Amino acid sequence: MTPAARTPQPPQGPQTPFSLYPELDANALNAYVTALESGDVTGLSPARAAEVAEVRAVVVFTRGKVTGADGDLLDAALWRHTGGLPRPLIVMPSPWTSLGWLVYAVQAGIFAARGYNVLAYTTRGFPGSEGQVEVAGPLDVVDGSRALDHLIERTAGPVTRIGFLGDSYGSGISQLVAAHDTRVDAVVALSSWGDLGEAFYENSTRHVEAVRALLKAAEKARLSPQTQSVFDNVLANRDVQGTLAWAETRSPFTHIKELNRRQVPVLYAHAWHETLFPANQTLKMFNELTGPKRMVLSIGDHSGPESSGMFGLPNRIWTEAHRWFDHHLKEIENGIGDEGQVLSEVMWNQTLEPRPTWPSLTEHIHRLHLAGSGELAEAPEAGWTATVLCGVDTPATVADAVVLSGYAEMAGRPKVYPTGEIDRSVAAVWASAPVEETTRLRGTPKLRVTYRAPNPGSAFVAYLLDMAPDGTAHIVTHAPYTDLDSPPDSLISADIDLQATAYDVPRGNRLMLVIDARDPFYGDANLPRATLAFTSPEATPSYLDLPLG
Repeated sequence: MTPAARTPQPPQGPQTPFSLYPELDANALNAYVTALESGDVTGLSPARAAEVAEVRAVVVFTRGKVTGADGDLLDAALWRHTGGLPRPLIVMPSPWTSLGWLVYAVQAGIFAARGYNVLAYTTRGFPGSEGQVEVAGPLDVVDGSRALDHLIERTAGPVTRIGFLGDSYGSGISQLVAAHDTRVDAVVALSSWGDLGEAFYENSTRHVEAVRALLKAAEKARLSPQTQSVFDNVLANRDVQGTLAWAETRSPFTHIKELNRRQVPVLYAHAWHETLFPANQTLKMFNELTGPKRMVLSIGDHSGPESSGMFGLPNRIWTEAHRWFDHHLKEIENGIGDEGQVLSEVMWNQTLEPRPTWPSLTEHIHRLHLAGSGELAEAPEAGWTATVLCGVDTPATVADAVVLSGYAEMAGRPKVYPTGEIDRSVAAVWASAPVEETTRLRGTPKLRVTYRAPNPGSAFVAYLLDMAPDGTAHIVTHAPYTDLDSPPDSLISADIDLQATAYDVPRGNRLMLVIDARDPFYGDANLPRATLAFTSPEATPSYLDLPLG
């Protein structure tokens, strides 16, 4: 069976396991690996058979085990050149999937055919490997170094430079290994996190749907008791400080001084509408790195933009990964070091825009004020109140489903929001005048809003929509907010960053800001049927800052 690009379908029943990689065909990947081992390409397409022959002509492929921390055996595969020439090495920790290292089989072969020795391994606790899932804990960091030891011992000639590459779960582990193991010279981190605590608790709001998705995708894995406890605590709203302390050691941002001390080059690839690891916490990490760095931002959701490349299909994310390692591990002058730190794909025209730095995306800020008339106005207006009823969902939501909604976006079918069906008693809504020319949003929108909550715990979600003249809209960006500390019936001022974006609002469309008190993606701190009363004090007016490029 030959892998082919296709639009994944939602699970059809309770027997269908949830996967963060719904488009990957395990049978096709296994057939490819079997052909690598045996040389029998029966059943493969001519193109795929040629790829197998190319890899087998230059490297020896073997499956085996890596002895990780505490003696646990980790399932692994090795692509090894037999000659004594100096070679660069690549280690690839697996993503959060029961497929393990198999996800990397095709790309590892491509790297090997281009001169690298490669080892891909299944992270501890996932099928094929011993141990328990620690979520990029200290044992996972040791595993990465042991995998590198294994690869070095089986490399025939001198080792030149070393890279770690990971997608999703493997990307966080790759950064952490690079921070702790001075042998690592460069990193590629696809769909990664920088601050895991912020990914789980954005603006103090629990990412419950993300945690549910991680648990579903790990149904065949063996979670450590601590891992299970942390995930359960996020869902049950227990021991927030304990979870944040657990996440701190697992956050590359915590160890950024070591990466900066050695000036480790890091390439990130991320999706604008990422629902597992929202972009802002990774951008925080990216902006603090002082060594060579590059951020590639794309339409879609977690791991979607790079997934077609896992079958060896043309894919610009993997092309960037190869160029990054060719430059930093092989010292090839391929121009990537001179192309700027940021390459972003604009929604929805798919234009690619290079920029020298992240701040350079934003040329100026346009402030719109929240007015009592429901307008996003040029001047501030005080004294109004907009009441939001808690406990009721609205058509304004983050997405229809984790991961799957991103594939629809990549296929040019983003979710359509019927703004006329948003109940104004359940949500507060403001809209701008029709834009007179294409409005280029580039960067991080910021929202300041003041509200009164009758209870000590309160939460809301703000959505920025692009509304067409017919009232239908697409989501530009959003962010949740939770307050747990203010006394009842006090005014609360919320200053929040919406998730970063690169979005062109067409001429004649309006920007719409929707604030409601419930979204299935997030934990809800409100009491049912309570109300949040939004307002705009004269001293601290409520406004929306739009980053324009």
